[in-house]
Amino acid sequence: MYFVSWGAVRRRTTQAALLTLLAALAAAAATAGTVYGLTVASRAAGAEVTSRPAAEQVITVHQDGAAVSDPRAALDALAATTRDLLPLPGVTPILGAAQDTFYTDVPHGSARTGMAVAYRDDFCAHVRLTGACPSTPDSVAISADVSRRIGLKTGDTFEVRPDGAVGPLQLRVAGVYVVTDAAGPYWTDPLFRAQGDLDPVFTTLSAFSSPQLGRPTLSVATPVPLALLRGDNNYDLNGVLNAAGPRFAAAQLDLDNPTGELFDAVLADRRTVIVGVLVALAQVLVLAWFALGLAGRLTGRDRRADAGLLKLRGTTGGGLLRLAAGQHVVPLAIGAVAGLPAGIAAARLIAGELPVRAEWWLALLVSVAAILVVELIGLLVLTGVDGIAQRAPVVVLLQRVSGARRDWRSRFVDVFFVALAAGAVYQARTGGPDSGLGVAAPGLVALAVGLLLARFLRWVADRIGGAALRAGRLRLGLTAVQISRQPGTDRVFALLVVAVALLALTTGGLAAGRSERADRADVELGAARVLTVAAASRTALEYAVRRADPDGTQAMAVVVDTTAEPPVLAVDSSRLAAIARWRPEYGPVTALPDAVAAVHLPPAAPLITGTTLAVALTRNAGGPALLGAILQHEGTGDGFRVEFRGLRPGPQTATVAVPSCAVAPGCRLVGWQLFPGAGGLTIRSVGQQSPMAVVLDSARMAEVSRWRAGFTGVVARMSGTPAGLALRADGTNGTEVYAVDAPLPVPVVVAGTRPDQWRFDDAMSGRFGGTTTPVRVAAATAVLPVLGREGLLTDLDAARRVAGDADLGGTFQVWLAPGAGPALIDALRDNGLTVLADRTAAARSTALAAQGRVITSSFGLLAAGLALVVAAAMIGVVAAAEREPQLAMLRALRTQGLDTGRALTAGYAGTAALIVFGVAGGLLATAVARPLAAVTAPPFPDGWRVIPPPGVLSAPVLAAAAGIGLAVFALAGRLSVRGLRGGAR
Repeated sequence: MYFVSWGAVRRRTTQAALLTLLAALAAAAATAGTVYGLTVASRAAGAEVTSRPAAEQVITVHQDGAAVSDPRAALDALAATTRDLLPLPGVTPILGAAQDTFYTDVPHGSARTGMAVAYRDDFCAHVRLTGACPSTPDSVAISADVSRRIGLKTGDTFEVRPDGAVGPLQLRVAGVYVVTDAAGPYWTDPLFRAQGDLDPVFTTLSAFSSPQLGRPTLSVATPVPLALLRGDNNYDLNGVLNAAGPRFAAAQLDLDNPTGELFDAVLADRRTVIVGVLVALAQVLVLAWFALGLAGRLTGRDRRADAGLLKLRGTTGGGLLRLAAGQHVVPLAIGAVAGLPAGIAAARLIAGELPVRAEWWLALLVSVAAILVVELIGLLVLTGVDGIAQRAPVVVLLQRVSGARRDWRSRFVDVFFVALAAGAVYQARTGGPDSGLGVAAPGLVALAVGLLLARFLRWVADRIGGAALRAGRLRLGLTAVQISRQPGTDRVFALLVVAVALLALTTGGLAAGRSERADRADVELGAARVLTVAAASRTALEYAVRRADPDGTQAMAVVVDTTAEPPVLAVDSSRLAAIARWRPEYGPVTALPDAVAAVHLPPAAPLITGTTLAVALTRNAGGPALLGAILQHEGTGDGFRVEFRGLRPGPQTATVAVPSCAVAPGCRLVGWQLFPGAGGLTIRSVGQQSPMAVVLDSARMAEVSRWRAGFTGVVARMSGTPAGLALRADGTNGTEVYAVDAPLPVPVVVAGTRPDQWRFDDAMSGRFGGTTTPVRVAAATAVLPVLGREGLLTDLDAARRVAGDADLGGTFQVWLAPGAGPALIDALRDNGLTVLADRTAAARSTALAAQGRVITSSFGLLAAGLALVVAAAMIGVVAAAEREPQLAMLRALRTQGLDTGRALTAGYAGTAALIVFGVAGGLLATAVARPLAAVTAPPFPDGWRVIPPPGVLSAPVLAAAAGIGLAVFALAGRLSVRGLRGGAR
C-alpha cells in the first residue's frame, strides 16, 4: 500500500508540490511564532524593567542601631548574612552606613535641623565634586544645596550633634557634591537622601569608629540584574524573595523588597506577548488548514478514482484511508522539514535577534513540537476530506466530472462563521479588543464578508454568464461561467478576501502604532530632546539657558511641577514656538506669548550692578526708622534684604553695601519694607555707587503703576507725589510694597476642568510664591504637553518674578530643538547647569515599541504575509486541479470553431477576474471590519490615551495592501496558467 501511495505521489508531482508548499507555510508560521514569541517576550519584559524607576529594582537590607567598633567588619558581616539569606546570582551589593545628627543654625535663630552623617561605597564616583573626596574621619562632602542654604564652603568647619551622643562633633568641609545620577540605582536607598531639611554629609567609613557615631544604621543595597528581573532561565526571583522575607524577619533585619509591582508588570507583558503571537499564529494556521482541506478536495479527483478501483478489488475502508494518508505524508513531511529553517529565518528577520543562548534549545524543541502538531492536524484534515469523498458509490468515484453541487454543508459552514464573527464583534465592542473572541474579531469579520461576497459573486456570475452566452458575447460568458461553476472558486475567493483584509488591517495597525508612539513621545516630553538639569533656582535656570542660547532658537528653560493642584508647566514663552513640538490639541501656540505681550508694563528699572545701594528719601516725623529693600540676583536667583537703619526725620540719603550685586548680571529691585509698621516716608530716588548710576529717579519713583501691594492681607498705602513715592503704614496698613515687573494677573492656559476653588473670574494659584497669586485664563485647551489633560501652562519669567526668592519646587528642564548639538550642551554646563538626564522623543518612541501588544505587531505583519502566500498558493491549487478539464474544454471549443484568442481569453480571464475581485473584496472587508471590530492602533499597556489615536486605515495603507495583493496573486496566477496557450492550440 505504501508503494502504491509513493507511486501516486510521483505521478502527481504538481499537486504534491502545492501541498508541500502549504505544509511548509504552516510549519514556517509555527516555527516563527515560537521563536519570535520567546524572543520578544524577554525583550518586552526587559523593556518593562528599564522603563520602571530604579527604586523598584533595588532590594535593600537595613540593620538599625547596632553598636559597632569595626565598621568595615560590621558591613562585611551584614553583606555575608544578606548573601546567605537571599542568594542571588550575579549581584554586586552597595554597602553604606548612616547616623542621624542635628545641625544648629546659630546665625539664624538657632534652628535645629536634621543632617545625617553617612558613608557609601564609591560615593565620589557617583557625584560631581568641587574640592576633594573625604579622606579623614573629620572630613566630609556636603551637597551644593547645603552649601547654599547654610553658607558653608570648602575648608570651613561646622558642628553637628549626633542623636543620643554627648557633645558636638567637629567636621571639616573637604568638598561640595552634586549628585550626577539621581535617577540611578545608587541613590534609591532613602537612608542616603535628606530625611529632614538638609541633605546628608558623606565621610569615610573610619569616622564610624568614633564613639559619637558608634550606632549607625547599616545598609546593603542590591541592584537586581536585568536577567533575574525578566525571569531568564526560568529563575523565580519573586518566589526566592517571598521565601527570604521570614528569614530576614527572624534575623531582625529590615528587608525592603519593592519589586512586587514590577513582577506583575513583567508577567502581564509576557501574557500580552503570548496572546498577541498566538492570535496572529492561529489566524494563519486556520487559513492554512482550511487551504489544505480545500486543496485536498480540489485535487481529489485522481485519488477518488484510485479509491473506486480499490473498492472494486475489495479493499476495506481502512486500507483506503491508509492509501489516502500515505499520499499526504510525503508532502507534509517535506513541508515540515523545509518550514523549520524558513520559520527561524523569518523570526530572525523580524525579531532582530534569536532567543538568548539558554532559551535556544527550548525554542528549537517547542518549534519541532509545534510543527508536529500543525502537520498532524493538516494530515487529519486531508485524510478526513478524502475519507468523506470515499464513502461515495464506486460509480460516483470513477466519474471524471464533478457531480451536481450540494451546498447544504457549505451553507452550514458559512452560517457558522458569520455567527462566530457576530459573537466576536459583540465581545470586541463590549469587553474590549482583548476579551475572548474579540482578539480574532477583525479576521472573523473579514472571513464572514469574504464568504458572503463569494456567494454573491457566484450568483452574479451565474446570471451574467447565461445572459452573455445567449447574447453571443463569448469572452464574457465563458469567463463568468468559469467563475461560477469551477469547483472551489468561491472558497478561494474568500481566502483572497481574508488575506488582503488581514494585510491591510495589520499594516494599518502597524503604521498607526508607529504614529501613536511618536505622538505620545512628543506629548510626554514636549520637545525633540529634553534635559533634566540641576540649578540653584528658576532664575538661575532661565539665565543659564538664555546665556547659552542668546538667539532663542535652540533651547528653552522649563519647570514642571506635577505636585501642584492643578499641575503647572512654566516655560520661557518667548521661545515656545521655536522649541516645543506643538500639536493642534494644545490650541494656538501664540496664546500664552500673546497674553504676556498684551500686558503693558512700565519700563523695567535698570539692574543694580554697583557695590553700594543709595536711596534718597524724606522721612516724616514719627515715620519708620528702618527701610528694607528686597533684592534678587538675576543670575543666581538668590534673594536677600538690605536695611537702611537709623533714619532721621527730614531729607537724607541712606546707603548700604550690596557686594553680591556687583557680580554680573546684577540685582533687580523686588520691593520695599517699612519698620516699624507706622508712619510714613517718601522715596525720592534710587541709585548705586561703584559705579555711580541712577536706577530710578523721582519721576519714575512717583509712577504708582510701577508698584503694587501684596496679594493677601492689609496693604501699605502708597501715592505718587512730585517728590517721589510716598509710603505710609499704621496699625491697620501693611508694611510691604513690590515692584511691578511681571504681568498681573499672571496669564495661564488651562487644560481640563477649572479647579473647584476658582469662582467666576476669581482665579488663583498657589505656585507663584509663598501666597496665592491671581491668574488670568488666556486660553482653554483639552491637552497640554507633559501635563496631559489637566494642568496650567504659564510663563516662567513671570512666575519667577512674582515668586521672588520663594522655593517653588518642581523639576528643572531644558527643552532643545532638533538641531541642538554638543556645543550647546557644553554651553549649558559652562553656565552652571548640571545635566541629570537626557531624553529624546525618538528614544522614548523606541522604548514604547518594545512593550506589550506593540512588539507583536511585527509578527502580525509576518502572519498576514504568510496568509497572503497561502491564498496565492490556492490559486495554483485550483489551476492544477482543473488543468485537465480546462484543457479539454479549450480543445472542444477550438474543435467547434472558436478562435485561439477567445479560447485563451476564456482560460486567462477567469483567473484574472478572481484575483481582481478578490483584492477588491479584501478592501471592502477591511472597510467593514475596522469599525465593526473596533480596530485601533495597538493599545499601550498602561492604558495611555491622552490624545485620540490615529486612524488605522489611510489611503496609502489601502493602496499598499491592494498593490501587494495584486502583485502576489498576479504572480501566482501567471504561473498557474502556464501551458494553456499550447493546450489551446
